[in-house]
Amino acid sequence: TLDMLAAYGLTEALVAQGLVARYTQQRDRAEGVIAEFDMTLLTGDTDHPFRLQCEQWKLTEQIKTRLEAMPHVRLLLGARLDSVEQNEGGVRGTVTTAEGTQVFEADYLIGADGARSVVRKSQGIDFEGYTYPERFLVISTDYDFARHMPQLSYVNYCSDPEEWCVMLKVPSVWRVLFPTDTVSSDEECLSATTAETMLQRLLPKDGPYTTFHRSLYKVHQRVATRFRDRRVFLAGDAAHINNPLGGMGMNGGIHDAMNLCGKLLDVLQRGADDQVLDRYERQRRTIAIEYINASTARNKQEMEERDPAVRKRTQDDLRAMASDPVRAKAYLRKTSMLDALARAEAIA
Repeated sequence: TLDMLAAYGLTEALVAQGLVARYTQQRDRAEGVIAEFDMTLLTGDTDHPFRLQCEQWKLTEQIKTRLEAMPHVRLLLGARLDSVEQNEGGVRGTVTTAEGTQVFEADYLIGADGARSVVRKSQGIDFEGYTYPERFLVISTDYDFARHMPQLSYVNYCSDPEEWCVMLKVPSVWRVLFPTDTVSSDEECLSATTAETMLQRLLPKDGPYTTFHRSLYKVHQRVATRFRDRRVFLAGDAAHINNPLGGMGMNGGIHDAMNLCGKLLDVLQRGADDQVLDRYERQRRTIAIEYINASTARNKQEMEERDPAVRKRTQDDLRAMASDPVRAKAYLRKTSMLDALARAEAIA
């Protein structure tokens, strides 16, 4: 993803605002580090052999600034898409803005409007999959976990049969993700008491934790049955959603956008046949199913596994992979989505 964004001057700006993580860790909450993977093994396969810990809003701000400087771009914020119609000649979208209702016409429309996509629903495209019974709670705190947890990396996936978690360092805070129970209300899950209880279980300390932000959300594994309906396309969360274990959601959405827009340029500016756009669905929907959804679902299953024998096999395999540079590189190519991009490119 960083290689893709570099072409637009975005990567340099994001690196300046983020944290470069050379290592990612698989941990056990009771035992500590199980395996550590060195992303510099990907040197030569990517210009950016590291994971960048940078909040998504910073990327959004960088893109927004660049769009506002483009004379051919009209950026509408706070607008609502009400309906989409299409025929052989083009697409028409009805939008409500602060100035009232407006109608926009175009050759093509890309629905990158999130999990509740109006575009997807307007075309009658099903969103197949399931929703997890538990919700995910993300807590931000400035407590310096690295001073008290040996060998802690910036990126830590902590398995546990009772309460797994993910610990991610961003420039100003630590973000810790926990699964919730299935019976507490949203208000209870978001309470300061719940946050304090979870953080104290993770790392007991004298005095309360200071938290800055708490967010709770439902988690799904879903893929749209189609990514193209004639002149309408789906990308990002409108096309596929998954749990965040692996960081493949936003990255996969960016890969969708790069793939689709390259093909649209081929059609609109280089005279390619419209049928080239069908390849977008073949490529990216395959990746959403085979890589993004499959990998994230497997990550969650492994982190919450309760069977001691299965947990031991998984952890032994992780240790063996991390100690073998060839296997470790293969693992990192998969988790960094390099293999997914190669797989997509091989689909005619």
